[in-house]
Amino acid sequence: MAKIRDRTEDFKDAVRHTAVSLGYNESKLAAIMASFIIHKPRQRSPFTKAALKTLESIGALEQFMLKHRKDYVDLHRTTEQERDSIEQEVTAFIKACKEQIDILKDSINDEEANTKGWLGIKADTSNADTIAHKHGVVLILSEKLHSITARFDQLRAIRFQDAINKRIPRRKLNRAANKNTSSVDSSKTNNLEFKEPDEIQPEPLGVQQQLLDDETRALQVELTSLLDAVQETETKMVEMSALNHLMSTHVLQQAQQIELLYEQAVEATKNVELGNKELSQAVQRNSSSRTFLLLFLFVLTFSILFLDWYS
Repeated sequence: MAKIRDRTEDFKDAVRHTAVSLGYNESKLAAIMASFIIHKPRQRSPFTKAALKTLESIGALEQFMLKHRKDYVDLHRTTEQERDSIEQEVTAFIKACKEQIDILKDSINDEEANTKGWLGIKADTSNADTIAHKHGVVLILSEKLHSITARFDQLRAIRFQDAINKRIPRRKLNRAANKNTSSVDSSKTNNLEFKEPDEIQPEPLGVQQQLLDDETRALQVELTSLLDAVQETETKMVEMSALNHLMSTHVLQQAQQIELLYEQAVEATKNVELGNKELSQAVQRNSSSRTFLLLFLFVLTFSILFLDWYS
């Protein structure tokens, strides 16, 4: 068996001499040879760029939530205004990511509509696989955003629950203080009732002071009851705000599902219309074939009769 000779160096020399004869200098030749060895990265499609940008936005949202999680949950670290600003920034993040995902969905729907033929049948199998891959990418991004939104809803529920727990002990203390003041007032009035007239008459200023104190305590009791009512209303408002946010989250999910059902219904309607057209065309072809068959039988019968008469 003959030995195999390595002619790689000879091939490189031949290529180099040919390139020099065509006017290539050494630097240009080296760049071309390097381009053969180190390939340039493929140009990413607009969909891939938009998907990667959306993924970066979702990652930035997740990092922001991890960074400000303790500031948002702990009531002693930040004020209410700072927690509201954190909530507004997270809501803006989520809205921006949702809009980017909707843009990706619209681009997929447009591409899918353009690839369908006049019968609604997908022409290219490879393009159908690409569209299915894009649908999977959008589904992954949506699930990731939904998981982050669910975690933020849990943090919001913790914040509202802490706010409710903070207000409930204050109301209990106020009620206990009101009971103590009322008991003290009742004991003082009883002591005044048991005093003799000789003791009350020489102290008119004391009686007036006692009346003023009683009016002040009555006003305090009334203001305390009003404060309890205000705190109770505030607690109910906080609970309503939490329920409103949860309801808006569920409504948003239902809106997405309704939009998906609407798109599927529109596509099903188009398919039914195309099926009706195909059925009408089939009926026409059937009627024309039947007419042709009758004409053929008539001509054949006439030909047989003619041949029989002719013979």
